[in-house]
This record gives sequence, structure tokens and C-alpha cells, in this order.
Amino acid sequence: MDTDDIAPPPRSGDPLSLLARQDLDPFSVAELEARIIALEAEIVRTRLKAEKAVNHRASADAVFKR
Repeated sequence: MDTDDIAPPPRSGDPLSLLARQDLDPFSVAELEARIIALEAEIVRTRLKAEKAVNHRASADAVFKR
């Protein structure tokens, strides 16, 4: 199965889509390493946001006894 079958089409101007298409050839090794560090930090930030959303939902469900 191709991932295009399950992933939504990229939105025009979507930063993640633009980032994935960016040519990495002009970057130095140091710039690529800095980019990796920044992307790893963004992954952590995104995971924390998702975890907070799950916890918030669980709290709301507990209050309303879903």
C-alpha cells in the first residue's frame, strides 16, 4: 500500500510539506546538524502538545462521565 493512499494530500503552502521538499544540498554538515536538532526539538514540542490534548480529553470525559 502506498502512503499516498492513507495520508491526506499536502495543503498548499503547508510548512511541513515545504520543508520536506527543500533541497538539502546547499547546507553544510554543521547546518544539517543544527537542522536535525531543531527538528528533534519540534518533535518533542509536538508530542507534548498531543499528550496534553489526550490528558485534557480524558479529564473532560471524567467530568462528564462519558
